[in-house]
Amino acid sequence: MLLAGLRDGTLPRAVLTSVARLLVGYSVALALGVPLGCGLARSRFLKQSVGPIVLGLGSVPSICWLPLAILWFGLSEWAIQLVVVLGAALPIAVAAENAVRHVPPSIERAGRTMGARGARLMLTVTLPAAMPGILGGAKVGWTFALRSLMAGELLFVSGGLGQLLETGRDLGDTALVVGVVVVIVLLGRASEVLLFARADRAIARRWGVEGA
Repeated sequence: MLLAGLRDGTLPRAVLTSVARLLVGYSVALALGVPLGCGLARSRFLKQSVGPIVLGLGSVPSICWLPLAILWFGLSEWAIQLVVVLGAALPIAVAAENAVRHVPPSIERAGRTMGARGARLMLTVTLPAAMPGILGGAKVGWTFALRSLMAGELLFVSGGLGQLLETGRDLGDTALVVGVVVVIVLLGRASEVLLFARADRAIARRWGVEGA
């Protein structure tokens, strides 16, 4: 079945479909999670009012969002994306908050001495200093996004790798199930090499610790 999927293009199409969904959902999760984490780190009001909610929801397994996603959006693309975004945005926000909160005060004092204030201080001083921790959270968020995507694609005929897993289960095709799992592992490894390893090297060069 796996070889047949390669020959007829089913497996490559499933990979492309899942990767496209993953990139969209993960991008939205980053766009939501990083600013939320920065806000939690810098606003006492947000920390006290929203912080406990973020921490609480962050402990909820992503698969638990499936019933809510179906109630809101039905068996649709929106339901899958909601699961991906919620599964990834919350750990990214928690990591970003910790990274920003633990930026050494001396770095921000130096930025203020040079005239940086408000948003400029955050964008040009605090965020670059917190980037190693934010990148670590981004890696965790990617893993959660991939897991959430596979859970979401098991919902219905979605055309992705999750659907192939469900097909393999229905047909009792162990080779297909194992083959798809291998593809998912390779996808995760490729993201590490092509995305995060490069970002790690760029940050290391920025901090002058490359090769340390």
